[in-house]
Amino acid sequence: MRIVLLGAPGAGKGTQCKRILSAHSLTHLSSGDILRKERSEGSELGQKAQGYMDSGGLVPDELIVEMMVKAIDDLPTGGFVLDGFPRTVNQGVELDAALTASGKALDVVLNLEVHDDVIYDRMSGRRSCPKCGAVYHLVSLKPQVEGVCDHDGEGLIQRPDDQLEVVKKRLETYHQQTKPVVQYYQKNEVRVFDVQADGDADMVSVEIQEILAGMGDSQTV
Repeated sequence: MRIVLLGAPGAGKGTQCKRILSAHSLTHLSSGDILRKERSEGSELGQKAQGYMDSGGLVPDELIVEMMVKAIDDLPTGGFVLDGFPRTVNQGVELDAALTASGKALDVVLNLEVHDDVIYDRMSGRRSCPKCGAVYHLVSLKPQVEGVCDHDGEGLIQRPDDQLEVVKKRLETYHQQTKPVVQYYQKNEVRVFDVQADGDADMVSVEIQEILAGMGDSQTV
């Protein structure tokens, strides 16, 4: 299967992506990870991207899509999960054209739907360990000792991108740029499933696995 996993920041894409990967023989593809890899390896694509970033500009959609398609073409098998990509309709159009040309059109889009107020609570309440990266929550996932990591005793911090004002801006960007991607796919004969993800992650995972089971693993290339 070739899957796109979409949702607002804090919708649980990371958690659900890991569970999809563990249940199916698929590869995780993140545009951020691939961009960092191309840059660290000094590839031609990475050098082009670095040039834009060094000059303070945004990496063009065409270049990001080219990196993603290259990563897909390099996979030992054809099954993958695109995690939070494409982020814009233009990226979706460019990606679809490239994948269709290579015979690797997408099978399904899973869209995690979460109300904004739930996102605010989830993200503004998160705390993380600067040493090991463990994540906690002030209400739903408290450490054993308040403000201290269970694993290494480090003081927990709130990441800058989890601060309420930053979360609001990230959600505004999502609604303006990424949410229309779902509508784009709905109009282009790609199966789109809206998954209510306000609640328990285990229940969300069960719904996703039922969707994928209904499609059948026979689509995996």
